[in-house]
Amino acid sequence: MAIDLSLPPEVQALADRTGSFIRDHVLPLEDAHNGDIAAAGGDRFREQLQQAARDAGVFAPHAPVEYGGHGLGMCDRAPVFEAAGYSLFGPTALNIAAPDEGNVHMLAHIANPEQKLQYLAPLAHGEVRSAFAMTEPAPGAGSDPSALATRAVRAEGGWRINGTKYFITGADGAGFFIIMARTSGEPGQRGGATMFLAPADTPGIRVGRHLDTLDRSMVGGHCEVFFDDVLVPESAVLGEVDRGFEYAQVRLGPARMTHVMRWLGAARRGHDVAVAHVARRQGFGARLGDLGMVQKMIADNEIDIAATRALLTRACWELDRGEPAANATSIAKTFAAEAIFRIVDRSMQMCGGLGVSGDLPLARLSREVRPFRIYDGPSEVHRWAIAKRAVGAAERALRDSE
Repeated sequence: MAIDLSLPPEVQALADRTGSFIRDHVLPLEDAHNGDIAAAGGDRFREQLQQAARDAGVFAPHAPVEYGGHGLGMCDRAPVFEAAGYSLFGPTALNIAAPDEGNVHMLAHIANPEQKLQYLAPLAHGEVRSAFAMTEPAPGAGSDPSALATRAVRAEGGWRINGTKYFITGADGAGFFIIMARTSGEPGQRGGATMFLAPADTPGIRVGRHLDTLDRSMVGGHCEVFFDDVLVPESAVLGEVDRGFEYAQVRLGPARMTHVMRWLGAARRGHDVAVAHVARRQGFGARLGDLGMVQKMIADNEIDIAATRALLTRACWELDRGEPAANATSIAKTFAAEAIFRIVDRSMQMCGGLGVSGDLPLARLSREVRPFRIYDGPSEVHRWAIAKRAVGAAERALRDSE
């Protein structure tokens, strides 16, 4: 049976409109500010970009239709998100940047009607930003979420939360936080986590310093956040108590894939810039694009782009079917994070000195995509999980054959 990889006409049209919007409106702004969104104006600049996206009819492709979005599933998001990711500012313009995009997805699936009205609706409309407070300083939760140390205990009127988080994307200026805190068990034990919703002005929440990281394209930075005797009501619990790690999977698998979509767009831009350069640059008696070593880099980029799209498509297909897709998303995320960096790195190499200069976007693309091999699960952790699943499947097959 033939597999149909064509897009619905309305999705193709949205992807085309998004590509035009990014090319005509967003890329010039990114170039003018060297991809640094804080230097461009932060939230004020975000609001201007998002209004332009609304005017262009491309805003919030992922959000439920009842909250002003286009309601796209995972497979249909891929070409639109890739088109948006062609500019570092594109995801912010469409309101599909991390962490807001993943938080919209999770709230749509888990929040109760009152929480959707208070938190999901303004987030989907771009009226506020959000932050997902999970990662902690050592020895707390990082690549190993079971090390979660932030604690929430029952108190009169609800829950009292204490703990320290860091690398919390978008924390500075966020309208609310989704806080992962331990409600049972001890650090190192599986389970026992609960998610809480809290407005940013809740007493006891304090945003600390911005950690100085490579990337510059995400509004609100990557910050320390302190929770000191933060009292939240029972209604702040997102989902059910002690099921936070389970609910996190609703967010993490799709969020990893939307990261792949966006960064694939950035890598494709880098590749396009490099191919355009070698198609006209003369050296050693020929165009650079006619030289074998350059042609190998071009071909390897094309292969990495195609392979990333194929693995992404498989993972999104599983997610759209309601499957956990743990292995497919781990494979796609690991391959893509490394392939995307290879694409940008080769593109820099093909452009020589210009590649590492500010005259082309390649150097800033490199600084933005490199961290993807770490966040949303380092490549090493995903490889461990993939291997563990493979060995477990082999063990089960041996037992069944005995």
